[in-house]
Amino acid sequence: MATAARRPARRRDAGRIPVTFVTGFLGSGKTTLINAALRAPEMARTVVVVNEFGEVGLDHQLVTSSSDQVLVLENGCLCCTVRSDLVGTLNGLYHDRAAGRIPDFGHVVIESSGLAEPGPVLQAFLSEPTLDGLYRVASVVTLVDAVNWRSTVEKHDEAVRQVAFADHVLITKLDLSTEPDAEAAIRRDIAKLNPATEVAVADPMPTPKRVAELLTAKGFDAGDTAADPRPWLKLPAYQRLAAESREHGEHHDHDHHHHHHHHHHHDHDHDEDHDHPPHFHLERRGIESFVLMREKPLSRDELQFLLDGISQNLGPGLLRVKGLVNIAEEPGQPAVIQGAQHLLHTMVWLDRWPDEDRRTKIVFITQGVTGDELKEMIELLERVGSRTFAARERARRNKPIDPQAQTT
Repeated sequence: MATAARRPARRRDAGRIPVTFVTGFLGSGKTTLINAALRAPEMARTVVVVNEFGEVGLDHQLVTSSSDQVLVLENGCLCCTVRSDLVGTLNGLYHDRAAGRIPDFGHVVIESSGLAEPGPVLQAFLSEPTLDGLYRVASVVTLVDAVNWRSTVEKHDEAVRQVAFADHVLITKLDLSTEPDAEAAIRRDIAKLNPATEVAVADPMPTPKRVAELLTAKGFDAGDTAADPRPWLKLPAYQRLAAESREHGEHHDHDHHHHHHHHHHHDHDHDEDHDHPPHFHLERRGIESFVLMREKPLSRDELQFLLDGISQNLGPGLLRVKGLVNIAEEPGQPAVIQGAQHLLHTMVWLDRWPDEDRRTKIVFITQGVTGDELKEMIELLERVGSRTFAARERARRNKPIDPQAQTT
């Protein structure tokens, strides 16, 4: 997460266009959702980026004007295909708007392909200076196919990450599922992967108005210095999952000990203690969340050292970071940090803390590392950092004597 805390933090990040990603595995209903949205009056001044025009099957009566890449619909919505790449497409849209070649727009919705992971796309908004200045990520909406959910996540890591990155999850095709209590089971699975996401059932598909409201939600805008970050951070959800995991671990240890002495009941007890089908173990996917909380303010150097160390050790296993940080050099004003994998957005300052709790709170979402392992790593990095910065301060205060001065 290089340079995140060393770069000058922005006081304002206003004016950037919000972007919503619609993702989900093949057959989950993305095209149906996009079709509903394109016909909603509420989608005026919104660009919908699709892979191909043919996929959404637009009626010619809905199109008022067109070019090679952009269709303007009668409701004021713009439909656009990806050009050579997504970055080029978004840059082209922005500059075409500025030049008056296409109508003005204030929101972008991007439909991803079924195998696409949100992580690399989110990274583009952090690593591409042009995108970073023009657009911001508002939310990730993931569709989950209730019929094929478990077979999909068992075989495809992309489907797991799509849920792990999601701000909203829509469960589709629930009416076609033959599994008993399918909705409750899928909700439990989703909560394990992403306790903070908002889950809804899209069966039947929501009305075009509701779809439009979901896809054009502005999300948390760190550029709004008066924004409340608490609904975005959603600490209680992560803390609740951590408590449940601890309780489950203690219960599992107890049961394991019990089964050790009663082998003839082991298989029977295993089936009763776990309400998912045999051979389905979501824990194998390795998605975990960890909340770092610190009472003492962190210096910029301490924060940078910590984030760099975590990023270097976890690599692509660090999926997402979001937090509210008490920076020692800026008393009274919290800094918002957010990132995807090894890239972190420039810190942005809020005008004030949202409440009396001034602790640093950072959420890490990881894959392939447990919460306990990450906790140990953080504590080690903090100890090493403390010694490093203490030695640096001593060296600064006790500058070595000039050798030339000693000889005179």
